[in-house]
Amino acid sequence: MNNKQNINEVDAEFGIDSRYKTNDERKQDAIDLMQARLDRLKNLSNEQTLRAKLLQLKLQMENYLHQPINDHKNHFSYFLEKYIDIIYSKRIDFARDMNVSANFLSKIINNHREPREEFILKLMIHSEKVFENVGEFSKKIWYLVYFQEKLYDAMSRQDTWRPEIEKQIRIPKLMDT
Repeated sequence: MNNKQNINEVDAEFGIDSRYKTNDERKQDAIDLMQARLDRLKNLSNEQTLRAKLLQLKLQMENYLHQPINDHKNHFSYFLEKYIDIIYSKRIDFARDMNVSANFLSKIINNHREPREEFILKLMIHSEKVFENVGEFSKKIWYLVYFQEKLYDAMSRQDTWRPEIEKQIRIPKLMDT
């Protein structure tokens, strides 16, 4: 493969036109492109920025639900924290809007307490209303994130809970072997 083909492949990854005569031209164009992106971001309204962040969070949550889980990170609290921080400047305002104590909310975010069903129901309605003018948001996504995490946690700890649980159950003999 010659050098021109090499440059085309590398530059395509970054979305930069690869028809440059010199490396300096390519670098300058990359700088200009980044500056144009930054200028465009600066000119976005607060509403456009909020909309973009909410859509990004939605896509991250949907992606999480479609990927195999391979870490022990508490994704529910991570997404909850991100959701709150996108919309509110103070978490206490979110707690007030959800009619829960700031202490209760802090314990959920910091993984010291499991969210109650009522809290997830409130969160479901809250996010449904927030996303009303942003885009489609699945009503069940908070439940799906929460229960996928619980399922992974239970399955990854089978060696600790399974021996004791197996002692407590009986299986009827259904077929001769």
